[in-house]
Amino acid sequence: MKTTAVRLHDAYKLSMDSFELPEITEDEALLRVISDSLCTSTYKAYAQGSAHKRVPEDIDVNPVIVGHEMCGELVTIGKNLEGEWKVGDRIIIQPALKLENGHDPGYSYPYIGGAATYAVVPKIVLERGCMLPFGGEGSYKGSLVEAIGCCVRGYKGLYHTDYTDYTRTDGAKRGGKIAVLGGAGPMGLATAALAGSYGGASMCAVVDIDEARLDFARRRFPSEASEKFGCKLHYVNTTGDDDPVKTLRELSDGGFDDVFVMVPVPALFTMAEAICREDGCINFFAGPAKHDMQGSLNLYRIHYDGIHVVGTAGSIPEDTVDTVRLIEEGKIDPAIMVSHILGLPAYADAIADMATPGGAKKVCYTHIDLPMIEIDALPELGKTDPLCAELAKIVAANGGLWCAEAEEYLLAHAKRV
Repeated sequence: MKTTAVRLHDAYKLSMDSFELPEITEDEALLRVISDSLCTSTYKAYAQGSAHKRVPEDIDVNPVIVGHEMCGELVTIGKNLEGEWKVGDRIIIQPALKLENGHDPGYSYPYIGGAATYAVVPKIVLERGCMLPFGGEGSYKGSLVEAIGCCVRGYKGLYHTDYTDYTRTDGAKRGGKIAVLGGAGPMGLATAALAGSYGGASMCAVVDIDEARLDFARRRFPSEASEKFGCKLHYVNTTGDDDPVKTLRELSDGGFDDVFVMVPVPALFTMAEAICREDGCINFFAGPAKHDMQGSLNLYRIHYDGIHVVGTAGSIPEDTVDTVRLIEEGKIDPAIMVSHILGLPAYADAIADMATPGGAKKVCYTHIDLPMIEIDALPELGKTDPLCAELAKIVAANGGLWCAEAEEYLLAHAKRV
């Protein structure tokens, strides 16, 4: 089977290549990738090359397929998979295999990654329980399960302690208040969307300095969408605020119970501690590209106020299962994160463009040839492009959000790779 895939050959060197995949073994499966959601983590691998902890040293001679937020269907299954899996099953891959060498799909393998038309699912992925069924409507939702799963894991990493008897409770404080710092990006938006429906919070503040990103977040996830889960949502722009800590403490009536830091900026980490109330928990969520990034905290508060600091990265199969359930139950709509769509030939440039953040999640449909298109720009593009015109109608009927109907139309009418 021939595949076409975007591969990493060195730092800042991606190319779309066509090549033959090896025959699958009796313990492997051949996957037809339908969609892959682009992730900032892929940009980090692109920028660091083999210096990245998950990228092998020999990519100059053995390039790897990038992309780890994939959804597709099984085309062929090995003999030993019969009975458990069948041809036509739609699946998603949980890419964090938790191997000692740090190797994961989308970073480390020559024959599996989301930026491909076809991929070979290796035995190790199946052994680890990291290929999971997905029955949701729309492949784009499947491609966003991994991203949302990381946010679910972020909530699971939080904890609180009753210092009268030192009883520990995992998760966000029920009925508490949550701040999401640097939160107007896609992961911050998903975290905010989970604050009430999953975290059980009574209030959530999404804090950012980019008004355009905050406006996007407000449109995609308005306060009413959070309030139906009993959570009051605030979008806060701290640009020009001489004392943002004071502003946020006043907004939260003395401090937040849980704080997510979504951008790897030491000053935000310091702010997180300053706005935490007693027994507050901070999740330094975003992974720094710099290996020796330093930050500061008030150690007095760590001891006497019991401020907790955690960091979570990625997810595990349990989180993937939980995320699929949350989507099925309507507790989060992955479409709120989607800002752009594209085809495989536009993938490499879209990753390179992540040097300057813009938009939210970009969903690539790997079997079509489509430039990267902003969902909000469909009406204007539709004035001269019939495909965009029809997509604009479908999206408008869905409240401005990408949807399964739009995906189905796109896949049926777009130019093929």
